[in-house]
Amino acid sequence: MRALIPHPVSSLAVAALWLLLNGLSNGQLVLAVLFALALPRLLPSPAIPSPRLAAPVVAAKLVLVVLYDIVKANLEVAVRILGPESRIRPTFVWVPLDIASPQGIAVFASIITMTPGTLSCEVSEDRRWLLVHAFHADDAAAVVADVKSRYEAPLREIFR
Repeated sequence: MRALIPHPVSSLAVAALWLLLNGLSNGQLVLAVLFALALPRLLPSPAIPSPRLAAPVVAAKLVLVVLYDIVKANLEVAVRILGPESRIRPTFVWVPLDIASPQGIAVFASIITMTPGTLSCEVSEDRRWLLVHAFHADDAAAVVADVKSRYEAPLREIFR
């Protein structure tokens, strides 16, 4: 099966995108399958091997935590924006990274950026630090501890 579909995720994405762009009909379905089988063969092998999802239950829990945090952060940011400007204390903090996987670091940075009020700005060259901008932080150490415990710890299990 691997010989027929060397990149199954890419093949599925190509077929789905083709059908989304062109509509569902018998002819378009045939073209989607042909493109799904042919186009991924033209892709180079990935430079970084795909990670294995080591803890799917932890991943599902992390998704719920992130969704909850997005809603909560939206409300907190709205309250701060609508209140007096003097109540906002933006800051930059360097978060030490314990996660080693490049994909894990990318997901960690993305989660931080998706959560309103925080933004991932830079990963150090040695991939040991992540610069994060916090819209409001009374205590920079608390921001670091929070993102490490809520997001990085589960990601370390998922991308071990």
